[in-house]
Amino acid sequence: MTIRLAAAAAILLSIGMPATAHRLDEYLQATLISVEKNRVQMQVRLTPGVAVFPIVLAIIDTNADGVISESEQGVYAERVVRDLSVTVDGDRLRPRLVSTKFPGTGEIKEGRGEIQLEFSADLPRHRPNRRLIFENHHQSRIAAYLVNFLVPRDPDIRFIAQNRNDSQSLYQLDYVQAGVRSDALSLAWWSGARGWLGTAALLLFARLALLWRQRA
Repeated sequence: MTIRLAAAAAILLSIGMPATAHRLDEYLQATLISVEKNRVQMQVRLTPGVAVFPIVLAIIDTNADGVISESEQGVYAERVVRDLSVTVDGDRLRPRLVSTKFPGTGEIKEGRGEIQLEFSADLPRHRPNRRLIFENHHQSRIAAYLVNFLVPRDPDIRFIAQNRNDSQSLYQLDYVQAGVRSDALSLAWWSGARGWLGTAALLLFARLALLWRQRA
């Protein structure tokens, strides 16, 4: 999935990209969302401009030794995920870190390196009509956000609409998942079935009682 996300990112994210490259005083954060039946995946690509590099590095390199260690990478990745909010049908999801990729500080300083973080979250009980809402609040004072989604390979998942706010810190995706009975229909079916079973049980009991009387 990581390879597939990376391969499609350049194409799909370009839909939301401005005509010119992001400014040097911005922290570009581009998110690509992939939806499956049971989970949602997010790849976040973070590229600090040269002017904001010292701010970003100070946040990541907590011991200020000029090197981003593995422990500092993990701490920063968890900080990013805390600044993300993902809900599906009103249920808050809990994204978990899947992978990280950090370039060297020299590449980031020159504006050539990007941090890549991949997260995954399990989806709640299936419903035919689904709404995913993604919010990114990480370093909002210097951030420039981009969000897009990857067209599902599963033919049972069909895209309906997507909406963003002006800054793209808020993204909404509506889609339909075929072959799934809604909770309301399931509840109605079970309620009807319970009523039918109850009636059948009463009729059977009455029949047995009549037979017992006749034999007596």
